[in-house]
Amino acid sequence: MTVFCIKLLLRMSEKYCKIYNHKYIITMKITSAELREKFLRFFEDKGHKIIPSASLIPENDPTVLFTTAGMHPLVPYLLGQKHPEGKRLTNCQKCIRTGDIDEVGDDTHLTFFEMLGNWSLGDYWKEEAIKWSFEFLTKELQIPLDRLAFTCFAGDNDASKDKESAKIWQSLGVKKEKIVFLPKKDNWWGPAGQTGPCGPDTEMFYWKDNNEPAPEVFDPKDKRWVEIWNNVFMQYEKTADGKYIEAKQKNIDTGMGLERTVALLNGKENVYETDTFESIFKAIPIELDEKKKRIIADHTRAINALIADGLKPSNKEQGYVLRRLIRRITAYEFLIKNNFLEQLIKSDVFSSERNKFLETLEKGIIEYNKLKDINAKNAFYLYQSFGLPFDILKELDFDKTKNLKQEDFETELKNHQELSRTASAGMFKGGLADNSEQTTKLHTAAHLLLAALRKILGDEVYQKGSNITAERMRFDFSWPEKLSTTQIQDAENFVNDIIKKDLPIVCQEMSLEEAKKLGAMGVFESKYGERVKVYTITDGNTVISCEICGGPHAEHTGNLGNFKIQKEESSSAGVRRIKAILE
Repeated sequence: MTVFCIKLLLRMSEKYCKIYNHKYIITMKITSAELREKFLRFFEDKGHKIIPSASLIPENDPTVLFTTAGMHPLVPYLLGQKHPEGKRLTNCQKCIRTGDIDEVGDDTHLTFFEMLGNWSLGDYWKEEAIKWSFEFLTKELQIPLDRLAFTCFAGDNDASKDKESAKIWQSLGVKKEKIVFLPKKDNWWGPAGQTGPCGPDTEMFYWKDNNEPAPEVFDPKDKRWVEIWNNVFMQYEKTADGKYIEAKQKNIDTGMGLERTVALLNGKENVYETDTFESIFKAIPIELDEKKKRIIADHTRAINALIADGLKPSNKEQGYVLRRLIRRITAYEFLIKNNFLEQLIKSDVFSSERNKFLETLEKGIIEYNKLKDINAKNAFYLYQSFGLPFDILKELDFDKTKNLKQEDFETELKNHQELSRTASAGMFKGGLADNSEQTTKLHTAAHLLLAALRKILGDEVYQKGSNITAERMRFDFSWPEKLSTTQIQDAENFVNDIIKKDLPIVCQEMSLEEAKKLGAMGVFESKYGERVKVYTITDGNTVISCEICGGPHAEHTGNLGNFKIQKEESSSAGVRRIKAILE
């Protein structure tokens, strides 16, 4: 009777239980939306302001192709700038990661995912961060303590062992056998570049095996322990000479993977069994194998999210990644001759790219049929030139591909990727994230350039993107045709005239509504919070530039130097690109 009552109470509280070794291991029934809401409201109650998710396409940060974590849009504030919403922030950030895109389809890897996070910008420190994490896990999510384990930084020549975090965990009731100290490669974050804020972290692990109770002693090598949350303590700054010094502003940066955590809490061992994937899997034909279904489901979410943020397929940078995602799932559709993707991605951008690629695939099949034997080299040629993936090549004709080995194909692919990484490293050298003086000046010059273009070409000109390093500025703007030599010279002269006048650059914090009334330029979408920074440059009673921006900026235009436009070219349909420097 007692057991029946316990089970009934658990079911009434929307939980279920299983008995292992006479212990109840409780697994929560929770949706992605419920976990997202629980997390945000929990930290809102702790004095955090909820900020919106930033775009997947980073603004003014050429060091990364995509927003890969919640901290990326906050880099200027982690470096010391004042955030309009204060020192305590929380959000659910949409992210794209492509470094392990070939692992997508296993139990945990995703291209697109959401990251729950909370931040302290020079406010609270380890004790509050750890205690709140513990409270959320054990009280809000009601995870039994014996199903949790923790890691802390072991210490090295650069930084001391993080005994403080371990003591805080123990003070909350965690047994010392469930805490392990690991080296920098496991429990350290940053810096994002060669220099900047960094520090040790403490990570939280969940026992995912529903067939065995969690062991008394934590072994981080046991893959049944899965990391679900990470608290980074940014207490150091790495200098240009490789030294680690105490940071002037100490920050907390945390991250909890939404999909992974929902899966584990619901007793699932892979992220594809969560509610966010249900409707997608229903539209995927049953004749595809499980891994292909997972890849299609993952890429569908990523494609929809990237297109929603304004990205279009291209042969460069972010656009190339989007094109690769579209081509991969279109190739699967092509293989089974079933037009199911139209149900999953209802976008003109997708349809156009998909239809063009289907024509390319037809040409690829013609080339494929000309070959008597498919080896790694010509398999990579078919992949690179026509988008025919390895697994599709293997399925087209077993005899023709019997000597084609996965490892040989991957060697060809890695050789190509290494060349691409080398080029990319040069392309994205430096960047706004380093907060350097020269990058800051070029950022201000970008505002002046937009003002110049709008004065010369008209108010229909808007910024469509930028890529600013310490060496140069790349600025994209809406305009349907090539600029004349005179227009380019006029824009350059306009900027240099404002520089010579040495006008002050005024920064004001205000509400979003006040910024709109002021006439500040910005993309008025959900990416802005309740309060924003507005940078204004005025010449007497004439407003030269008034923009919503996260900064940083120079204090006076006279600090910039001489502005020089090096090149004007097409970026994409209806978008032009200017490359410029400060001499």
